[in-house]
Amino acid sequence: MAVTKDELLQRVEADKGKLIEFLQGFIRCPSPNPPGDTQVAVAYIRKFLEERNLPHRLVAPNPIMANIVGSFACGGSGRHLVLNGHIDVFPVGDGAGWSHGGPWSGALADGKIFGRGACDMKCGTTASIFTYAYMHSIRDQLRGKLTLTCVSDEETFGPYGARYLFEKHRDEVKGDTCLNGEPSSPYTVRYGEKGPMWLTFTVKTKGGHGAYNHVSKSANAIAAELIGKLKKLEKMPVPENNNLMTALDAAKKAMDKAYGAGGAKIVRTVTVNPGVIRGGMKVNMISNECSFELDVRLPNGVTDKDIIKGIDAIVAKYPEVSYRVDNFNPPSYCPPDGEMIQYVKANAKAIGGFDPMPVISLGGTDARLWRYHDTPGIVYGPSPKSMGQVDEHVTVKEFMHVVKTHVACAFDYMSRG
Repeated sequence: MAVTKDELLQRVEADKGKLIEFLQGFIRCPSPNPPGDTQVAVAYIRKFLEERNLPHRLVAPNPIMANIVGSFACGGSGRHLVLNGHIDVFPVGDGAGWSHGGPWSGALADGKIFGRGACDMKCGTTASIFTYAYMHSIRDQLRGKLTLTCVSDEETFGPYGARYLFEKHRDEVKGDTCLNGEPSSPYTVRYGEKGPMWLTFTVKTKGGHGAYNHVSKSANAIAAELIGKLKKLEKMPVPENNNLMTALDAAKKAMDKAYGAGGAKIVRTVTVNPGVIRGGMKVNMISNECSFELDVRLPNGVTDKDIIKGIDAIVAKYPEVSYRVDNFNPPSYCPPDGEMIQYVKANAKAIGGFDPMPVISLGGTDARLWRYHDTPGIVYGPSPKSMGQVDEHVTVKEFMHVVKTHVACAFDYMSRG
């Protein structure tokens, strides 16, 4: 007799202890990127898959950053669903300031699971892994094909991770829809994201003694002035796509709730963040060299050519300055009312009482790669507010909600032809 969705969700609830234990153990496998060594975490996932005879293999262009790819066909013909999550996490520096045993504790306290990656995104990757396992157990009654992609190197935009999979194994991982569990908050479901552009600027001058500042310009001072000018790129006009803007207007309140007050505004604007600044050798010297790294986020409608044109106009006034583009990923989106969006909305409401609004993400995810290849990439995960912070965490309530919603959405998608 076929298993119903309600019965499947009852299984998930019965496995609550196992799910929490898995996530705790996953967090206890340090995988900061940089440096990007995910070997312990990869072995942890593989042990789970092997114990349950779940099909999978390693794809490892970099031996310390392996990707896990698994697929199986179901009983009937149908479409191909891809589950995507990443294994690497933000670094923690010296780990100071963490409570509950430190950044790799996986501690359970006050209804929260603590540790680096708890929120971003070992919660969502755990949801993908367990969804893969639950669907495999009822594969004979489902239709189509399911693929699991647990990738390394997401935090540095995936040259050894999802990008590599699309370059070398595109037909295996493209699918017809991708479901991803990156942090989104239970109140929003993401169908697109802004595009990050990372640049490095270098300022060089003659330099000299700090008391003789008439003999040379200060590279540090020029850099400070230049950063102020580059911040003005945030006033760049953004072309409006009427359909997209209508969807974003409808989601303003949800975005401010999920991202914090002002989040809805910057989804539609260019943002400029000087993340790293290095300059000078000594306090009483005129700095002869300063470099800084800029993180520019492009909303849909703005291109890299638009940004470069604006930068060139500013830099042209500073002969001491040169720059390079280190990384660029275009903004992306797919239909905000697509099939998987509807499944997420219906299941999130039925399971947790949430009514997630379709939104554009401020941060980048691997889901963009599916959208670049015309496959809808949908993101639904826990609240993002603690990601990258000391005492990063996910609540048990949200964790279980995300797992159940992913399981229910996969069930709905793969029950149809």
